[in-house]
Amino acid sequence: MAETMVVTPGQVTRAQLREIYRKQISVRLDPSWHDRVAQGAAIVAGAAGGKTAVYGVNTGFGALAKRRIDAADVATLQRNLILSHCCGVGPATPQAIVRLMMALKVASLGRGASGVRPVVIETLERMLATGVHPIIPQQGSVGASGDLAPLAHMTAVMIGEGEANYNGQRMGGGDAMRAAGIATVTLAAKEGLALINGTQFSAAYCLAGLFEAQRLARSALVTGAMAVDAAMGTTTPFRPEIHTLRGQRGQIAAAHALLHLLDGSEIRAAHIEGDDRVQDPYCLRCQPQVMGAAMDLLSHASRTLTIEANAVTDNPLVIIETAEILSGGNFHAEPVAFAADQIALALSEIGAIVERRIATLVDPALNFGLPAFLSPAAGLNSGLMIAEVTAAALFAENKQKAAPASIDSTPTSANIEDHVSMAAHAARRLLDMAGNLAHIIGIELVVAAQGIDLRKDGFGLERLARASGSQPLKTSPPLEHVLAITRSRIAKLNNDRVLAADLTAAAELISSGAVTGAAGHALLPGLGEAP
Repeated sequence: MAETMVVTPGQVTRAQLREIYRKQISVRLDPSWHDRVAQGAAIVAGAAGGKTAVYGVNTGFGALAKRRIDAADVATLQRNLILSHCCGVGPATPQAIVRLMMALKVASLGRGASGVRPVVIETLERMLATGVHPIIPQQGSVGASGDLAPLAHMTAVMIGEGEANYNGQRMGGGDAMRAAGIATVTLAAKEGLALINGTQFSAAYCLAGLFEAQRLARSALVTGAMAVDAAMGTTTPFRPEIHTLRGQRGQIAAAHALLHLLDGSEIRAAHIEGDDRVQDPYCLRCQPQVMGAAMDLLSHASRTLTIEANAVTDNPLVIIETAEILSGGNFHAEPVAFAADQIALALSEIGAIVERRIATLVDPALNFGLPAFLSPAAGLNSGLMIAEVTAAALFAENKQKAAPASIDSTPTSANIEDHVSMAAHAARRLLDMAGNLAHIIGIELVVAAQGIDLRKDGFGLERLARASGSQPLKTSPPLEHVLAITRSRIAKLNNDRVLAADLTAAAELISSGAVTGAAGHALLPGLGEAP
């Protein structure tokens, strides 16, 4: 049985969501909300047997909303809804995101405004606890009227249809439920609609992208500081007096982190005097402005997604206080789509400035005395020439993926759903972009570590007025820790070798949080990431 977290509807925190995603723990609805859920279900049951047409309760769906359904056919209506909407295609959604999506559904249904019976929520809880994971194709949602197809594939397993992974095996949904000892659900009035209307698929993907982007942003500050030292750059642009005059919150935090990451560097101290350069390239000195703006975008997206995680986003909605059932449009995922576009912009721009630092460090015209492509025997050896090309290729991919998805509305369902958000694929691209960025930052880790080691070997020091003597110069204490963990996986490059495995190992150090951990979490902006 998985570890279980009790969630209170409307009060789920970003930290809880991150823990559900990272640790893949289960959730259980706060028992104090069970009565409210039952009240909402009772209101729907009354409407289902009434004479007044209520959308989705005793009518058809979408463009078929004017078709009245007899009370005897309500259960069949809900089952048919799920079966007909299982139209997803493409690769299966990763398990961590499936679990986060299911947890978001528990929190949303738990508010009582969806009108489902407690057994529906309990079934989702048991599936999470026992590891019944619906197979959910990634493609097929336009992010309005809910993530219909993906959520239908989730719901299909609950009614004994579709496919699921259980104990590492792919099997029929009904077989998985039986193997786990979970009774399938016969859907009552509105329950199928409540389960597939909603933004939980898009929101789960977007949250996953956010959590990866937050960790990567922190890692890029660390490797950016290493690049400054490898380039023998100045820390003057990171002084707080500059950034308080502008007042941008992320910029101030980024500058503070960079200044303290470099505090105590012997490399920096050796060239405070005698360095005739007036200013460093933008990729070095404008890090606070670029990284800070990206961090502010991520913070804004984080606030939006935390609200969305606590929202009721199906239709119609049950207003328990007045016993009304109101049709609206909370299923429209425009807030999620905008948040996804913001995260995509941040991922792309972080990669842009990292790639420029890599290019600067391997260029003998810019790297202040380091050898071409950071090879001690350049010419016979190509060094890190093609590692920089790989970073450029990955950055180009991310630029292409960063084009806004939210502006690409395509009307569906006989033009009843005539404006849609495209939130699902806006969110789905984020993990691919994060994977690319992890490799770009990983390449900077390799390049900057090589540059720092070459400074220890004396490269470039002859150009300084202050000699370092015979002792090799160290970088700052935090960055020495990062250098040590890097060298535990990736050897210094003396002669050409196959670098693919090294670049993969570097990306793993970045994406796992090992680099930020080595630098010291206390030096880095929070960005919602726990140490």
